[in-house]
Amino acid sequence: MLKKYLILPLFAFVMVALGSTACGELAKIKSSSDASLKYDYAKKMYNLGKYKKASELLETVLPYYEGTREGSRVLYMLAYSEYERKDYTTASDLFIRYYTSYPDGDEAESARFFAGKSLFKSMPDARLDQTTTYAAIQELQLFNEMYPQSKRRKEISEMLFALQDNLAKKQLLTAQLYYDLGMYLGNNYKACIITADNALKNFPYNNFREDFYILLLRAAYKEAINSVEGKMQTRYRDVVDRYFIYTNEFPNGKYIKEASRIYENVKKHISDDEQAA
Repeated sequence: MLKKYLILPLFAFVMVALGSTACGELAKIKSSSDASLKYDYAKKMYNLGKYKKASELLETVLPYYEGTREGSRVLYMLAYSEYERKDYTTASDLFIRYYTSYPDGDEAESARFFAGKSLFKSMPDARLDQTTTYAAIQELQLFNEMYPQSKRRKEISEMLFALQDNLAKKQLLTAQLYYDLGMYLGNNYKACIITADNALKNFPYNNFREDFYILLLRAAYKEAINSVEGKMQTRYRDVVDRYFIYTNEFPNGKYIKEASRIYENVKKHISDDEQAA
C-alpha cells in the first residue's frame, strides 16, 4: 500500500516535468530565427493534432514560404488548424486566401470545400444579420460548379438546405412580427402576407412551410375582418383559398383545427352569391 502512495506523486511529478519540458521546447523554437526549424516543429504538432501550437508556429513562418509550393502547404495547414480550433471566421478567410493564391494547388478543392463549411459553421442565429449565411451559400454553390463529380456534394447539399432553412426562418420571424403588429400604423397583415409568400417562392423546400401557410391563413383572415365593406367579400374569398391550400398540403397538419375554425367563421360572412360562385 505504501508503494502505491509513493508511485502516484512520482507519476504526477513526471507528467508535470514532461509538460514543462514540452512548453520549454516550444518557447525555445518560437524564439528561434530558423524558419525551417519552426516549420518542422509545426508539422510535428499538426500531425499530432495539436492545432493551437501548430497554428502559432505556422503563422510566423508563412511569410518565409509565401509564393512557393511549400508556402501553399503552410497556408493550408494554418487554415485547417484554425478550423480545428473552431475559429471559423479566420479559417474561412485563410481557405479563401489559399485557393485565390494557389488555384491549382494540391489542396485547392479541399480549401474551397472548407471555406464554405467554415462559413456554414459560422451561420448566425436566424434573428441576426445573415450576411455570413449568404456568403456560405455562395461558396458552396461555387464548389458544386467547379467540382460537379465531387464526393462531397451530398454533404454540401445538406449544408445548403440548412442555410436556406435559416434564411426562411428569418423571413418567418419577420412575417410573424408584421402579423403581431396587426393594424398598428397601417395594414401590417398585408406586409405579413407579402413576406410569407415571397419566402415560400424563394425557399420552396424549407422546413417551415406549414408555419408559413397557417400564418398566411391567419393574416388573410385578420385582413378580411378589418377590411372596408367594398373589399371584404374578396378578402374572405382569399381566406377560403388559403384554407384549401393549407388543408390540401397538410390534411393532418398541427394547425388543422385552427384552420377549420377560421374557415367556418369565414363561411358565415360570405354572401350567397359568392358561395354559389
